[in-house]
Amino acid sequence: MASRLVPKVNSKQGGFPCQQKHVALLSPVGRIEISGCETGVHEIKLPKMSVLPAGRAECSVSCELCEEEIPEPLQQCSAWLRAYFCEPASTATLPVPAFHHPLLQRDSFTRQVLWTLLNDVKFGEAVSYKQLADLAGNSRAARAVGGAMRSNPIPILIPCHRVIRSSGDTGNYGGGQLLKEWLLSHEKLQKEKLQEEKKPARP
Repeated sequence: MASRLVPKVNSKQGGFPCQQKHVALLSPVGRIEISGCETGVHEIKLPKMSVLPAGRAECSVSCELCEEEIPEPLQQCSAWLRAYFCEPASTATLPVPAFHHPLLQRDSFTRQVLWTLLNDVKFGEAVSYKQLADLAGNSRAARAVGGAMRSNPIPILIPCHRVIRSSGDTGNYGGGQLLKEWLLSHEKLQKEKLQEEKKPARP
C-alpha cells in the first residue's frame, strides 16, 4: 500500500503572533508572492494574468525578493515552485513544506478537501468538484468543494487548478481563467514529455 503524504500542520504555542517573512519569485506566469514563518507557509499569492506569457519553452524562476534568513518552510516552498515550473518530475521527491495558515489549523471539511486534493490528485490529472467530494468522503458536497477551492491559501502547491467542472469546462480560479488554463496545459505537456522519455528506444 502506498504511503499517504500527511503535510505537517504546526500549531504555535503560547499565542504569540508569527514573525512572517516574504519571498517573491519571478516565474513563467508572473510574480508569485510567498509568506510564512518558521512554523510553516501561510499563503501563496498568484499574479492575475491578462495575457498568456511568451516564451513558454524558456523556463526561469528567479528570486526577486528574498529576505535574509528565510525560514525553512519558505525555502522548501520556493524550491518546490521552481521545480514545478522547470523540472516537474522532481517535485515528487521534494519535501512539502509545513503549512501554518489558520484555515489549515482547524478540523473542517475544507481542510479535509484540501488534504485530499494534495494527496490524491497528481500532476497532470484533473477531477470534477463532485469527484473530489467523493474522494473527501461526502459525495453530496460538490458545492462545499467549490467553496474550499476559493478559500485555498496555498494554490499550485495545493493544486486547486486541477479541479474542473463535470462538463470539462475549466471553471473559476483565484488567479483567473487564463492562469488556470496555462497551469493545466503546462502539466499536460510536461506529463506527455515524461511519458515519451520513458518509452524504450526502438531498435
